[in-house]
Amino acid sequence: MIDHERRYAGLGRRFLALALDGLLFCAFFFPITYLVKGVWLMAPEDHLWNYGLFVTDPLCIAFLIVMILYFILLEELLGATLGKWVMGLRVVRVDGGKPGLLRSAARNLLRVVDGLPTLNLIGIVLILISAERARFGDLAAGTRVIRVR
Repeated sequence: MIDHERRYAGLGRRFLALALDGLLFCAFFFPITYLVKGVWLMAPEDHLWNYGLFVTDPLCIAFLIVMILYFILLEELLGATLGKWVMGLRVVRVDGGKPGLLRSAARNLLRVVDGLPTLNLIGIVLILISAERARFGDLAAGTRVIRVR
């Protein structure tokens, strides 16, 4: 096992990386939404299918799939999303190797658990209290986020 203890990424860098990824999504999704729906930001009445809290609009579902694949595939292929790359972060296995597709999928799909009960509270608490600054998805997938610069 490679010791990355002094290089584990903290909450601040991880948050900034996620914010950068979010800005990238906005730059991509807003123009597409405008072209397809005629608005930059959709209100509930702009959705084709809206059932209370559940939005099942095909455009929203397509965006969700793109976001999930973005995180899984970039972390699997490059070890980082664009936000993580800019912030000098990489996702690695606990032994320091590349995470691979299954670990990348597991850590990203488990964002649902990290997000509980709201505002990513479980993920934030685990990053703050874990010696390796690992959220639930990282612990379950056997991955860690490290600083490379």
